[in-house]
Amino acid sequence: MARLLLQRYWDIPDGTECHRKTYASTSIGGATAAIGAIFGVTSCVSAQVREKPDDPLNYFIGGCAGGLTLGARMHSYGMGTASCVCMGTAAALVKMGQLEGWKVFVEPKV
Repeated sequence: MARLLLQRYWDIPDGTECHRKTYASTSIGGATAAIGAIFGVTSCVSAQVREKPDDPLNYFIGGCAGGLTLGARMHSYGMGTASCVCMGTAAALVKMGQLEGWKVFVEPKV
């Protein structure tokens, strides 16, 4: 299921069709749909404004915005700061891995 949701997100080119990317990231988020929506909108708009669609910094900015949303929800500056750094770094690493061809879901050897 996770593979299908990620594939639907990756099929949309970065910096284009922000509404579809936001919908896809919201469905990935599940219970944390607000964080997924904030991530999708922020990373897509960042790619459009910066005119660099395949830059991991867009994903860091989106992840950081999602982390700040979590901090606001928890009413904690510390949680927001830590979540910003952690989620931004994780998102940037995912984008770098996607650009360099890292395997997240490896096919089993039978």
